[in-house]
Amino acid sequence: MFEILRLFFDITLFRKAPQDIPASVILQRTMVFVYALISFLMLYISQPWFEALLQTGVEIALVWFFCAMILYWVGKPARFQQTFTALIGVDALISFFAFPVLSALTTPMPDGSSIPLLAIFVFITLILWHWLVTGYVLHHALSQPLPFGLGVALLYLMVSYQIIGVLFPEVVVSE
Repeated sequence: MFEILRLFFDITLFRKAPQDIPASVILQRTMVFVYALISFLMLYISQPWFEALLQTGVEIALVWFFCAMILYWVGKPARFQQTFTALIGVDALISFFAFPVLSALTTPMPDGSSIPLLAIFVFITLILWHWLVTGYVLHHALSQPLPFGLGVALLYLMVSYQIIGVLFPEVVVSE
């Protein structure tokens, strides 16, 4: 298991690519479970458990649909399992690192002061890192130049955030 964790970590550091991930249904299901667990815990910080569970399911379906659609569109559907596993796995890893930052951003400060600027900076950095890693994975999966992968990743992230915002408007609306 340590080798798999290191593999996903190496992908987030741009040392490995999705084709280095073993094509395994068990690994894919494990990564979906890990992603679902981390995503649920992150969402449960600020949402009721059922909404957090529902949104987690929608997020997984969005990644699955996007991955299948884009690979089919470029004529590389055989790369689905490794690409989907890579996208879910690296997202889970980055989300794991974002968990304490998100917790700091959503927890009111005891003295009533504002959110620490460092937490905001780290959160923005993690969002950018997620975009870059997603673009990197797509660059390899689609056999296209890195700027193309980054563009597709940006389009996917923007569309998925919009879909989540429409389906779960309470996430977007500040209290």
